[in-house]
Amino acid sequence: MIRLASLLISALVLAACQSAPRSVVPPIQAPGTVSPPPTASPANYRDLPGWQSAPLAPSLEAFRRTCDRFSRRAWDAPLSRTVAWAGTAEDWAPACASLSAPLDETAARRVFETLFIPVEIIDQEAKPRFTGYFEPTYEARRTPEPGFTEPVLALPADFVANGDSPLQRLPNGTTRPYPPRAEITAKGGQAIAWAHPTDVFFLQIQGSGRLTFPDGTTLRAAYAAHNGQPFRSTANWLIETGRITRGEGSMQGIRAWMDRSSPEEVRQSMNINPRFVFFQSLPEGDPTLGPTGAHNVPLTPFGSMAIDPSFHALGVPMFVQTTAPGLGGNWSGLLIAQDTGGAIKGPVRGDIYFGTGFDAGQRAGTMNAPGRLWVLLPVKVAERLRQDLNAGRIAARDIYPGAG
Repeated sequence: MIRLASLLISALVLAACQSAPRSVVPPIQAPGTVSPPPTASPANYRDLPGWQSAPLAPSLEAFRRTCDRFSRRAWDAPLSRTVAWAGTAEDWAPACASLSAPLDETAARRVFETLFIPVEIIDQEAKPRFTGYFEPTYEARRTPEPGFTEPVLALPADFVANGDSPLQRLPNGTTRPYPPRAEITAKGGQAIAWAHPTDVFFLQIQGSGRLTFPDGTTLRAAYAAHNGQPFRSTANWLIETGRITRGEGSMQGIRAWMDRSSPEEVRQSMNINPRFVFFQSLPEGDPTLGPTGAHNVPLTPFGSMAIDPSFHALGVPMFVQTTAPGLGGNWSGLLIAQDTGGAIKGPVRGDIYFGTGFDAGQRAGTMNAPGRLWVLLPVKVAERLRQDLNAGRIAARDIYPGAG
């Protein structure tokens, strides 16, 4: 387990708006923790790099969709069963109401500064990382043919849902952990379409995509489930074995290596990652909308981000500072936690959604850098968290269950 000191908010520094005084909550450590406490760093809107110039339109669009989800819950329903400190639907209602009407950038920024408190999250293991993902569009066929030999597999009949540890029901009625990628691909199964093997591999990495057919029709290959096996990085294996350089460890570099390698080598590299994703076929619907994320709303380019739900509640606004060629260099922006991913693990770990198609993929493929992350909490939620920590009414494990 990661210790609490690696997880906790940076001294839980709370500032209601730029003109408000700063109030600092002392860092809390679990009994027996030997790591040093997080570094205290005041979190005020004027301390957020690029806050005043960050575009808010994408995040506003994304947050309004999140608010629609919140409005469908019971008032006392928590945002997350594992992240209790994020509050309830009722706690978020005033902010949702204030941001529901059309607002220009200046007015929207004023609402955020008035109703939300920024709280920086610090990963003391020094593993903050931001990557990018997108919704790919690949050519596909209804039946296999040369060049289109890899099935996009639907959820099999022997799949038994069991949280993050799905089971396989065997012919004799017993069950076992669902097998890894190599065994699944060797066996095959029911396909919703057929595509190039490399395309199917990257479709699984992204978690969803659009498949286009020669007759002009398009379907969405939507995430159905994964096999419960751990995610292993093919890129790291290629680098460690000298097949590519670290500079070639992007999506583009991996694809270039696969294009020049033998089918046997490509299959070996794919099987390094035992995680396998199954899909369901959905109509394309509105082509301007992104795929549906884990928060059950369409994703918004540069407004949505995938996070680790062990540490954060879906629907929470987050301000991110990072860098990438695909972002034009140094970048700051407001993003809404609306998705999750098998490789997204850690308190300061995010996967920024870039959009649909080739250009989005080219830009997302350049994204792999450290950065900083602030969660924006309604004033009521942030103040309650500060008071509970100061009074000792909640412990470290109540903030991040299983930590410490």
